[in-house]
Amino acid sequence: MAKKKRHITRKLIILLVLLALLFIALCFVTPTQEEMSLNAAAGEIADLELPSPVEGEQIIRHTGYTLSYNEEAEQPSWVAYCLTRDEALSDVAQREDDFRKDPAVRTGSAELDDYRGSGYDRGHMAPAADFKWSAEAMSDTFYLSNMSPQNGSLNRGLWADLEAVVRQMAVDNEKVYIVTGPVLTDGPYETIGDNEVAVPKRYYKVVLDYTDPDIKAIGFVLPNEKCENDIQDYVYSVDEVEEITGLDFYPALPDDIESIVESSADTSRWSFRQFSSSSIPEDYVPGQISQETGGNTRLQETFNAVFYEIKEEVFSILGLTDIARMAGLI
Repeated sequence: MAKKKRHITRKLIILLVLLALLFIALCFVTPTQEEMSLNAAAGEIADLELPSPVEGEQIIRHTGYTLSYNEEAEQPSWVAYCLTRDEALSDVAQREDDFRKDPAVRTGSAELDDYRGSGYDRGHMAPAADFKWSAEAMSDTFYLSNMSPQNGSLNRGLWADLEAVVRQMAVDNEKVYIVTGPVLTDGPYETIGDNEVAVPKRYYKVVLDYTDPDIKAIGFVLPNEKCENDIQDYVYSVDEVEEITGLDFYPALPDDIESIVESSADTSRWSFRQFSSSSIPEDYVPGQISQETGGNTRLQETFNAVFYEIKEEVFSILGLTDIARMAGLI
């Protein structure tokens, strides 16, 4: 009888140890209260991609994107748009290179002659390849109000690579909100053409993923020259890009969420794989992937909520709530 009791006791101890190890492991893979609040707050916000208006600048809406035109620099201070997975995977429109003056700019935009013979590329801020979902949208990206004088080694080098990475981010995260443009706070600048188009020294891009279950943001700042390093070497938090540019990104976000997602840039939460035609599954049907992901997200949200309550109750019973919060476990 005593031998049988010892055997049962040993099994109970092993079971308790296994449960404790499982509990500890799950504490690190389920979200904290802060993360739960972020995920619960995620939803559709009108014009989420738009930065705060810049005093004295004209805001212009074209098909698929919005820009703020800086008359002094003859280029946009920012260009903003939302890119969905379906749009990134679309291949409806083909590039036609119809560069032209933008008639919507009241003060007159830069012109083709400004760039001709300048030695600089007409660098898209909203890249044409992100707008293959519509012939009109694709054509609108060739307005010179969407251009900035870029060093060819950047425009056709790491900048193009970054655009492809962001395109893949849209595929991976269902939808991303992108703002991009020249840094116009570190002049004076070289200028080109009769309209004296400023040649920026740096360019920025910020990306927000506001889709459950992993809300996050990241920024990039690249010099207007050939870049030899990896894209990850040019990563900044959104707060840092705001400080560099003087712009206010994603002001429509709730303040508590904005302060969390903009304060840091965790590269481990993003893929830096470049988009290519191989990114499109052979059996891809527009809208299908998003619906499937939505079902998985709801299941994940349910699991997170249930286990969060369990681990919070366990820490409370053990009298370790304060310690758990300090350790970032709840």
